[in-house]
Amino acid sequence: MRCSLRTWVLLGSLALLFLTSLLFSLSLRGGGGLPYLDPPSWEEARRVKLVPSYAGSHRLGPRGGALPKTCACHRCVGDPGVSDWFNENYNPDISPVWTQNNIQLPADVYYWWVMLQPQFKPHSIQHVLSQLFQVIPGNSPYGSWDPGRCQRCAVVGNSGNLRGSGYGHAIDGHGFIMRMNLAPTVGYEDDAGSRTTHHFMYPESARNLATNVSFVLVPFKTLDLLWITSALSTGQIRFTYAPVKQFLRVDKDKVQIYNPAFFKYIHDRWTRHHGRYPSTGMLVLFFALHVCDEVNVFGFGADSRGNWHHYWEQNRYSGEFRKTGVHDADFEAHIIDSLAKAGKITVFPGK
Repeated sequence: MRCSLRTWVLLGSLALLFLTSLLFSLSLRGGGGLPYLDPPSWEEARRVKLVPSYAGSHRLGPRGGALPKTCACHRCVGDPGVSDWFNENYNPDISPVWTQNNIQLPADVYYWWVMLQPQFKPHSIQHVLSQLFQVIPGNSPYGSWDPGRCQRCAVVGNSGNLRGSGYGHAIDGHGFIMRMNLAPTVGYEDDAGSRTTHHFMYPESARNLATNVSFVLVPFKTLDLLWITSALSTGQIRFTYAPVKQFLRVDKDKVQIYNPAFFKYIHDRWTRHHGRYPSTGMLVLFFALHVCDEVNVFGFGADSRGNWHHYWEQNRYSGEFRKTGVHDADFEAHIIDSLAKAGKITVFPGK
């Protein structure tokens, strides 16, 4: 009898323990629950599946917090989390300026570059650059991203759509104003502006500049480097494949050399081998995208009638740029449009 009573007490205790555990579990499910145990709701699962993950999509920042900004402008070129397409192609570590620190070109870059305008007389590129960097500084004046800086840059092309645009005041309001080749401003101030901080030219298009303007040489061959050294010193070279200036009056301390490795980076990553090589406009635009915080683009593309010409010329041969086959104007226009849609540049269309 006594054994039977003990058995019933033991069974009762076990039953009470089981009921207590059950009630505790139910109370947890009925309350707030444990977030790391809760399965995702149907709405959350469906929302995740609907987010596309293809190249070119715009990323959204994390809930409840903004991604860090890389500058003090409203929109910054270097800001992350905006465009997957841009981030996959953009390389912030490659310098647009050829300096003493990156004097050695990778073999694939060197052979691609020297074949753009082949020469029959060989030159040691390191020796030529060493001589050049005795005449010009040979370093890059551009720093890294600064969250407290807003370097606004205007890239001003030579399109006829500038004529009558009235953009001159807006262009002159930028910190850096980049122009290319001839690009006259006298007489065109209302539309093209009057200030210039960077002028990109070849030996064959070079001209004298004011002392506050940086001359940026875009070299296609070693002879171009010999020419700039000569034009700033002895004046020995007067001809490349065309007559060139014997002496060049510019501020030597502001002379910069466009990096062929950066040239090829644009050709490989951005214009994707469309055309034989990128146009000067593309070279200047991507230069700006690597040294500026905000980039605004003026004077690119055709005018409102579809004509291609310069803003200082009469429209006699409006389609020649598109017919050369050297540059792919349509693909480059697509790149510019994509950069604008990605929020990396603002394009002012002109007239």
